[in-house]
Amino acid sequence: MDRASEMLIFVRCVEEGSFSAAARALDMTPSAISKQIRRLEDRLGARLFNRTTRRISLTEVGRDFYDRCSRIMAEIEAAEEAVSSLQDRVRGTLRVSATAAFARGEVLPRINHFLEKYPELNLEIQLTDRSVDLVEEGVDVAIMLQEQVDDPSLVSRRLAMNRRIIVASPEYLARHGEPRTPEDLLRHNCLTMYNVARFNDWEFEMGNGGRRVIHVSGNFRANTAGALYEAALAGVGLARLSTWLVAPKIREGLLVHLLPDYTHEVSAYYVLFPQGRHLSRKVRAFVDFLVEEFTPVPPWERDETRYTPLPRPPVSS
Repeated sequence: MDRASEMLIFVRCVEEGSFSAAARALDMTPSAISKQIRRLEDRLGARLFNRTTRRISLTEVGRDFYDRCSRIMAEIEAAEEAVSSLQDRVRGTLRVSATAAFARGEVLPRINHFLEKYPELNLEIQLTDRSVDLVEEGVDVAIMLQEQVDDPSLVSRRLAMNRRIIVASPEYLARHGEPRTPEDLLRHNCLTMYNVARFNDWEFEMGNGGRRVIHVSGNFRANTAGALYEAALAGVGLARLSTWLVAPKIREGLLVHLLPDYTHEVSAYYVLFPQGRHLSRKVRAFVDFLVEEFTPVPPWERDETRYTPLPRPPVSS
């Protein structure tokens, strides 16, 4: 077997997490996979995997070899895609990471149009609100919030502005009253995120041109905006959430927009992908799709009916 094939088998074993899973992915037998790995280790004179009856893990040498092999495999894939692009074909597997609530609410409802256009493409998507290392985790494209973009080696393109407002349910406000100033938030149960601390610093522009930052706290924390949204609807406390997420519930009267006279922080969603001499056709196609869907004016800003509130019931303080 040639060296490129050995590298492919080795990389697939690492990414699949076991010889048997790699065998299924490559349409080989587990014994054949194990045999090829032993031959590779014998040729290199180094042990690449620590093996137990249930799992495999990389040795220190194996980790270094994987990093190098994965880059080589990526170059091979890019070379093949560069050739196939001459035939204007988008194919292969596209691995995408996206912030959870935004993906569920705005990206996934539109994804069928993209897949119908490129029937030879397979899409793998992970939903997470943590920062993702694209190169380390083998991700082709990521959709992240501005606060998560901190890797200068990545190409980043802004998709849409993300205005956040403070909301609470009428039931919560009936029990605890409505805040009138940013300082009043210190007396309320504010819903926070535990994985990105600076999301809990709520910034306001004051009438005198100054700025005020309130570090909020409460008895409910979560790792996704979707969880804070559900907790706010359930009357647990106040949450600072994106307008695209809460606007329909404000219109239905299930959430109330608080402190509307104060300007809140504006963030943005970005699409990111690794730099390279050749941008693969599948990445280019997906980025173009996102740009077409969300720029220059995002869909939630185009639909004015989402922001036309229904009559608001009185709130007792």
